[in-house]
Order: sequence, then C-alpha cells, then structure tokens
Amino acid sequence: QKYLCSNCNNVLKKALQTLCGHRYCSACLSWIVRNNKNAICQRCKEEDPSTLNEGSLLAEERAFGDAAINKEISELKVHCVTLGCSWSGIIKNFEEHQSLCEYALIPCHTGCGHVVMRKKLADHLENGCVNNVTVCQKCKRSLSSSEYQNPSTPLINKDGCRFSEVGCSFKGSKGKIKEHEKSAVGAHMLLLLQQIKQLKTSLCTAAKAANGFVAQAELNLENKLHVFENIVAVLNKEVETSHLEITAFRRQSELDQNMIRGLELKIAELHRCLTQKDAGLSSLHKSLLFSEQASYDGVFLWKITDVGRKLQDSVTGRTVSLYSPAFYTAKYGYKVCLRVYLNGDGTGKGTHLSLFFVVMKGDYDALLPWPFRHKVTFMLLDQNNREHVIDAFRPDLLSASFQRPVNDMNVASGCPMFLPLSKLQSPKYAYVKEDTLFLKCIIE
Repeated sequence: QKYLCSNCNNVLKKALQTLCGHRYCSACLSWIVRNNKNAICQRCKEEDPSTLNEGSLLAEERAFGDAAINKEISELKVHCVTLGCSWSGIIKNFEEHQSLCEYALIPCHTGCGHVVMRKKLADHLENGCVNNVTVCQKCKRSLSSSEYQNPSTPLINKDGCRFSEVGCSFKGSKGKIKEHEKSAVGAHMLLLLQQIKQLKTSLCTAAKAANGFVAQAELNLENKLHVFENIVAVLNKEVETSHLEITAFRRQSELDQNMIRGLELKIAELHRCLTQKDAGLSSLHKSLLFSEQASYDGVFLWKITDVGRKLQDSVTGRTVSLYSPAFYTAKYGYKVCLRVYLNGDGTGKGTHLSLFFVVMKGDYDALLPWPFRHKVTFMLLDQNNREHVIDAFRPDLLSASFQRPVNDMNVASGCPMFLPLSKLQSPKYAYVKEDTLFLKCIIE
C-alpha cells in the first residue's frame, strides 16, 4: 500500500510526501492543486475526517521528494505482461524494455493501418505492407515493392510524406498524408534518430577516408540540417495544437468542477431541509404520544417496563431517577407528574423505592388557586390484587414545592421511604411481574 499513489492508486511515479504523511505522484499532486482551490488530502478524509488540519492542505511547495520510497520502488521486481515475452527485472529498467520489447504490438509507421509485433515489422514491410515504397536510384521515383521488382508497371503520381527525406516512404492523397503524419509521429522520430546515427557514421568514415570528401560531407550535413529544421517546425506545430487541446480540456474540467460544487450545495440544502422535517415529525410524534397518554381527571396509572435494567442503572448512577408523563387534575387544571427513584433517594437511598409528586408549569396556572392544596395518594399495585402499597399526604402549603411554578418544574415532594427494596423484589408479592410494575396516583 505504501507504494501506491493516494490519488490514482497506481505505483508512485516521482513520489512526493505531503505534510500529513501521505504520498502522491508528482504529476497527480500538480493536477490536484491546479484544478482544486484549497485542496484537502483525500486519504486524510477517508481515514478520519475528525483529524483534518492545516497539514491536510495540499500544495506543491509544501510537499517534498521522497527519495527513500523512490529508491525502493525502482528496485521492485516486475515482469512484462506482453503475451510471449519472458522479460523480468526491476522497475527502473522496465521503461527501457518497453521501448525494445520484441513482442509489443506497434502500428506500422507507413500508415497502412496494420498493428504488428515489433519483431515482425521488417517482414511486414517487405511482404505485406501496401504502403511500403522504395526510391529508384536511377529516376528517383518512389515505387511500391511490386513496382520496384517489375519495372514495366506504370507509375502513379502521388504526394509524398514530408519525412521522406529521412526514410519515410508513405505516399497518398493530401488527406491520407495528413492522417499519416499525425499517427506516425513516433515512427518519424525513430527515423530521425536512425538518420542522425547514419550521418555520424558517414562523417567519421569520410574523415578517415580522405580530406577531399570533407567538403562534400559538410554540404550534405547542411542539407540534412535544413531538412531537420523543417521537421522540427512541423513537430512544434503539432505540440502547439496539442497544448491548445489540453487548455480546452482544462477549461471544460473547471466548468465540470463548478457544476459538481453547485450540485453538492443543492444536496446539502436538501439534506438540511430533510433534517428539519425529521425534527418536526419527531416533535409531532412526541406530542401525539403525550396526548394519548395524558390523563385529565386527576387519576394516573404509570406502567414502568424493563424494571431490572432500570433498577441496575439507578444502582450504578447511570440513571438516577425516572419522570412519568405529565397528567392533569382536570381539563384545565393543574399540570403534574411523578418522579421515582428505584434505588431510593435521601433517607431511603439504597434501601427503599422513593416516590415523589411534582407540580409542573401549566398553561392555565394564572386561573388556578395557589398554593396547590389537593390530597395526593400513591399506590404500588400488587399484580395479583392481594396487597397494594398505599401512602397519602396533604401538601405543606408553605413549601416551595406547592407554590405556582416559576420554572418548568417545582422541587419534588413525597415519600423517600415508600417501599423497602427487599419487599419490592420478594417472590411473595407481585409488585414486579414480567419485569413490569404499575404506580398509581390519585389527586382528590
């Protein structure tokens, strides 16, 4: 994994390491920075978005060449996957092999349209290439192989490739020549290289043979250089055309990036709207649930499930107490609720179940008499209907618990030692049955 680029996921080429510790190909990092403003390391995002910091920002000047990893990569063992080729070696020698692999498929440089193995190119040119031509040493005309062997064959005038001076024998219409010159750039460069090597050999031989040939060699060289200048001009034009195409591609890429960013903003806005709607639905669901459970006659039955787990949470302190849903003494009466400590509170902590009564701020408090004066009766129901636990009290009119609420709830008041825990858990009684208990409150 350490040899792979964080962008293209291929083996690193000219590896650069960023401040966040991840590696990119030199070309990949350059492309990312050029096409993205304030680019963030993609690998940092994927591994842990919470760790993103200034070091995750990508910039070429903030990255450094990783010589150690480049050396390791150059020594990795690889083999050629071209069918029939048995070459194996290390990566630093692979590119040289690619340019020489005898089993590699290459297009015929004459533009005939055939793709052949490199080692069979010579045979193809000699026996199968329809565009292969030879220059007649007498008349200087370009002849196909069959015409060269049969001098009686009539000649057909065709325009020649501009690289004919260096050995390209392709002839055809102007359209065919233009297409050929575009597709055979690599072949033309090889012909140039071969021509230069031949010139070098020729010059050395001429210098050794006789000084009289030096002038002629220089003249020939001058002519060849002139040809090369023309060829370089053609190649420069092709490079310029390629540069314009690349610029257009980059411009289109920027437009696409802007469109993608616009779509991402729309998606984020839709997500925000959905979140708001979900919150609204949740609130509506709670209101509906409360409406279904609410009592308006001063009598409330509270069903508590999962008693074993909730009692354990109370013992460990994870959940200190439980509040019941709100209920009312009348349709427009006092709003109240119950609060239970399954492991006790105050004097009953750890030994008793504590049960309290809470006066809540209601919608109609301004019309009600204060302090709260009604008798409150608590009941823990025996689910076998044998021995209910009952306790009752009248409010202390001076206590803050029964004055008109200033906050959402007053301080709870009630029975800290309502029922011993030993009795709650005793098998003799059915206060807890199927992990459920029922508390009842009656307000007179």
